[in-house]
Amino acid sequence: MQNLIVIPSIDIKHGKTVRVVQGIPELNCEEYGDNPVDMARIWRAENAKLIHIVDFDGAHDHSRRNFELVSEICSSVVIPVEFAGGIRNYEDAELIMQTGIARLAVNTMTIENREEFLKVFEKYGPQKIVVSLDIKDDNLFIRGRSTDSGISCFDFIKEMVEIGINRFLVCDIARNGMLEGPNIELSKRIAEISGAKVTHAGGIRNKDELADFQRLVPSGVDSVIIGRALYENRFPCQKLWRVAESGLFN
Repeated sequence: MQNLIVIPSIDIKHGKTVRVVQGIPELNCEEYGDNPVDMARIWRAENAKLIHIVDFDGAHDHSRRNFELVSEICSSVVIPVEFAGGIRNYEDAELIMQTGIARLAVNTMTIENREEFLKVFEKYGPQKIVVSLDIKDDNLFIRGRSTDSGISCFDFIKEMVEIGINRFLVCDIARNGMLEGPNIELSKRIAEISGAKVTHAGGIRNKDELADFQRLVPSGVDSVIIGRALYENRFPCQKLWRVAESGLFN
């Protein structure tokens, strides 16, 4: 059976990581604790196969201030980097793709600027362009999760599949960052309805919940994005990975 892929998330705001890892002595200082590039190197050292970057500045202010930083992250690790946050038009997409990211997750543009989105999708295709679904009460939220679009996520998913999208990033925003458990049924339902691959984000707390998602891999939910639980060292295997960090910053 294919193994579930665990994807660490690095959330960036004003050029710094929003969260710092607890329990790593090397990171309990300002020099490393808020540096996204060092954080990417750590997750790579801890055997991540892909890193997910969220640009909070882009999502909320449509700013490109972190693009140079994203480029530095891409050149600092030898694994693919996925990017989300604030890509609203074709020019934004062109610029962020030039940083070296492997995959771009879009949200607001698919609804507010469909023509531009189609141009981006036509150029880069389904391997590089995925659709991010921020969902609450079955409705899609856009603009950094601040605005209810009033659109049913299930109707929207069918439209995206017809266009050719074959992967969705699914987040129940009521669960994200709360450590209250993941909405497994939502991700499973979207995989079944769409026939596409699904990356789940939000709410995962422990290895038992990872095991629950592992059982969903055959249905199409093949990966999970984890933020807070990784930063709080909630997985026993993280203690074993620490040996890979010695000399990381030398």
